[in-house]
Amino acid sequence: MPIKFIQLLTSAERSHRTNVQLGAYMAFVAGAVNAGGFLAIARYTSHMSGIISAIGDDLALNDLISVLGGISLLLSFLFGAATTAIIVNWGHRRRIHSEFALPLLLEAVLLLVFGLVGANLNLYLPLTVPAIALLLCFVMGLQNAIVTKASKAEIRTTHMTGVITDIGIELGKLIYW
Repeated sequence: MPIKFIQLLTSAERSHRTNVQLGAYMAFVAGAVNAGGFLAIARYTSHMSGIISAIGDDLALNDLISVLGGISLLLSFLFGAATTAIIVNWGHRRRIHSEFALPLLLEAVLLLVFGLVGANLNLYLPLTVPAIALLLCFVMGLQNAIVTKASKAEIRTTHMTGVITDIGIELGKLIYW
């Protein structure tokens, strides 16, 4: 039963109901990832609007190191969205039945990495905090693009996050084709 339900949520054939179900489950996962990321590194990683605002603040304060850090997080999210587009388009071209399952599997593996590293974060703090922030932004880009592509943009996220997801999807198409 659970396998059939997962197949239904990741199938290329979509309905409004499955889009809403997928959106609800993925929103729960995103919230858990965001909360886990905040607990681990004291930074939210799914809010691109907030990151863009922080970049503006840092520019006004002439804090170029923080500006570069913010841009890195933004680009990581963008590359996550582009990666989803590449994987889904690859699966679509090869007529893989559950083309959306592939980026979900990648997300699961990356979250496992976060869980394993996050458990020992205090051992490598100066090195891992930026890496974890980049990893989680990448995962959130993956996930936002999964939901956007699977629902044919029926399920949307916040304004800047949605825009950056769309740019990442288009970038992925451009790279893939």
